[in-house]
Amino acid sequence: MKFQNANTLLLVFVGISVTGLIFWVYNSTSFGYKEIRTCIKLSYKQPGVVGPDGKVTAVTPWLAPIVWEGTFDSFLIDSIYKQQNITIATTVFALGKYTLFLKDFLESAEQNYFVGFRVHYYLFTDHPEQVPAVTLGEGRQLTVLTVASSNRWQEITLRRMEKLEKLIKSRLVHEADYVFSLDVDTKFYGQWGAESLGRLVGVIHPGYYQTQREHFPYERRPESQAYIPVAEGDYYYGGAVIGGLVKDVHEVAKTCREQLDIDAAKSIEAAWQEESHLNKYFLYNKPSKVLSPEYLWQDFKAHTNEVKIIRFSQVIKNYAAVRPNP
Repeated sequence: MKFQNANTLLLVFVGISVTGLIFWVYNSTSFGYKEIRTCIKLSYKQPGVVGPDGKVTAVTPWLAPIVWEGTFDSFLIDSIYKQQNITIATTVFALGKYTLFLKDFLESAEQNYFVGFRVHYYLFTDHPEQVPAVTLGEGRQLTVLTVASSNRWQEITLRRMEKLEKLIKSRLVHEADYVFSLDVDTKFYGQWGAESLGRLVGVIHPGYYQTQREHFPYERRPESQAYIPVAEGDYYYGGAVIGGLVKDVHEVAKTCREQLDIDAAKSIEAAWQEESHLNKYFLYNKPSKVLSPEYLWQDFKAHTNEVKIIRFSQVIKNYAAVRPNP
């Protein structure tokens, strides 16, 4: 009898301990995630984008689609989303001499970007008088938001997350379903439609999609909030394209802005400003959809076998001529 009672007490103790542990883990991950996530070591093989046979990878290890030409039916997907009567907000920053890129950006977008959908462009600029007159299609509109100038191009990129966060909170939660933040020094060359929509969307940078992660230009200083160890990382994401549901992009912008502020208080500027913080965010908050380099190419790069179509590309420019400082 004593033996049975001892076993019973032991089982009760173990049960209480396990329950307590589960409760602690739940609360830690639910309410203290930001504090513990930097302690998690994600040691696993780097996912590939293009296989040894030259075939592209169409899904991430966490089962998010990687969108390539030939992996979707654009007519079918667009038809499904058009029935939902959605609005896609699109933020663009054109400060200083970057207003030079607005005409090509907007005109090419009207020909290729979510054609047939309601699109609302929100343009941040310090030169509203230089915004070109571009004819917009039915259901499409442009709102110009005047912001202060900056003497440093780095400061412009550092503050984009803050402006995006505030815009979403003040307007987009009421005015849009999805939002994309796109660089203005770009041009659309091919159709970009509803196949790109998802809860949280990132794009693989065209310069690093066949690079080993130890050579990614992540922020490598541990004192920065954007720090990623050499042995960690999935892909290198381009900061020129961020998208998803309004609430999810708001969380990206808010978190990155907070991390940028912490760095700034310590006089630290991440290697690639908000792009570095975006890569840190995506490492611990996996995108639900990943866009292939078709959705962010570079005009100076030669075409490759795996990139069948270039939908969106950064244009060739003289940085010394358009940036306010080297």
